[in-house]
Amino acid sequence: MDNFEPYELNEADIDKTINYLKMIDPDHATPEDAIAYLEYYRTVIHELGHQLSDKELSQLYDDFSAKRN
Repeated sequence: MDNFEPYELNEADIDKTINYLKMIDPDHATPEDAIAYLEYYRTVIHELGHQLSDKELSQLYDDFSAKRN
């Protein structure tokens, strides 16, 4: 983790999130809403990193990985 760089919002992620919001909540598919959504989930994931044990975090990743493959 020596090369860890914090995530920074970028236009590509905001655009992708706007497109996603258009599908699930068109009334709130603005750049401001996309930024708020991305910041919210960045906070949620950060907080989970402090609340869950290493084993629970590993299980969360394993669940994600299994669904992705």
